[in-house]
Amino acid sequence: MIHIEPYRHEVKYYECDRMGITHHSNYIRFMEEARVDWMDQLGYGFDRMEAEGVVSPVVSVECHYKHPTTFKDMVEVMVSVAETTALKIVFAYTMTCNGRTVCTASSTHCFLEGGRPVSLEKRFPELYAIIKDLQS
Repeated sequence: MIHIEPYRHEVKYYECDRMGITHHSNYIRFMEEARVDWMDQLGYGFDRMEAEGVVSPVVSVECHYKHPTTFKDMVEVMVSVAETTALKIVFAYTMTCNGRTVCTASSTHCFLEGGRPVSLEKRFPELYAIIKDLQS
């Protein structure tokens, strides 16, 4: 079984709004950073997929903000797979700071090659098997 480490992001000053709170839009960025790191840990990063002609655009994003974070807070992001099919993957994110959940979120992605949908299961069967294994 593959062990995936959580992604850690220290909140930057410029990521905070005038109230000193991390601006809500930055959590989407944290999700992307964590997702890229997650794929890298699997040994099959997005750069590798893209070098092989496959892109994975975001189809939808959903965030539920629980508690605020501020400058210098360390946000830990756990990434998991909520759902996967041959044509799409739904990532789930749990973001915590000092042991407290600050945001839960999800993002849905499809896979395209040459602008057309492509089956992850057929195009990258090894990656698909790893992801399915992590889901169980």
